[in-house]
Formats: sequence, structure tokens, C-alpha cells
Amino acid sequence: MDPEKLKERVLTLIPEAGLEESKQYPTFIVPAAKLHSAAISLKENEDTAFDYLFCQSGVDMEKYLMVVYHLESTKHGHAIVLKVKTEDRENPVIDTVCDIWRTAEFHEREIYDMLGIRFANHPDMRRIFLDENWVGYPLRKDYKDEVNIVEL
Repeated sequence: MDPEKLKERVLTLIPEAGLEESKQYPTFIVPAAKLHSAAISLKENEDTAFDYLFCQSGVDMEKYLMVVYHLESTKHGHAIVLKVKTEDRENPVIDTVCDIWRTAEFHEREIYDMLGIRFANHPDMRRIFLDENWVGYPLRKDYKDEVNIVEL
């Protein structure tokens, strides 16, 4: 499927999504409340068949936090990016997708550990790199560590 048809198909499956121009992959902004159902549609639909989550990252954009999902269809050979924003910096929560793509389980733990974004319905939401008693989230732009003198 060519990129234009892929964009149309994804927007048909997720009408709430916004399209963001990108040179590498078609990129879609998905409302957090629609993420889980959108992910299921993208994986289970025969035309898209996104069966591989090859990257999942958290990003601090200062005014909001974001999770970025890179998806690929090993069957069709096409790829897209989904972006989900959370405006709540104090208690950021996004639905897990680890029940859809198993690899998300560890990506989501890392994102939680470094940025503090929690994933609702995750089976093991705890830190993966830092000690449980670590205070703060080191990849947030407002993070300060007086002991190790780390500033971003």
C-alpha cells in the first residue's frame, strides 16, 4: 500500500487522529482515550496488520509529556508512528499496549522509570533501572539531582 493510501486507511480506522507531516513515516496524533482501541484496530485490520512495535519512547516537551510508538507490518512492509500526549505532568497516565504488543511491557517500564508516565493496566508497573526509592524522573526537563549534580 502506498503512503497516501496508508494514511487514508489509518484515518478511516482512527477518525479522531490528526495527521502530522513527517519525512520518514506517516505520523498520527492519537487522543490518549482512544489509544488502546486504535492500537487493536491497527494490529487486527488486514489492510494495516501492524504486528510489530519496534520502538516506544517517552518525550518531555516541557508543557506536556508524550509517548511515541513506531509500528511496522511485517506482512505488508509499511510503518507508521503514533504519538499520544498527556497534559497532566503531575499524574501522567496512558493505557498500556503490552497486551497488544508484548515488547511494550519493558518499554513502558523504562518510560515510567525515566519520565514518570504510568501505563494503566500494565501487569508490572515498577521501575526497571533505578532503585524503588529513587526520587524523581531523570529524563524530565525539570529534574534536579542535588546529590549527583545532574541538570537538564
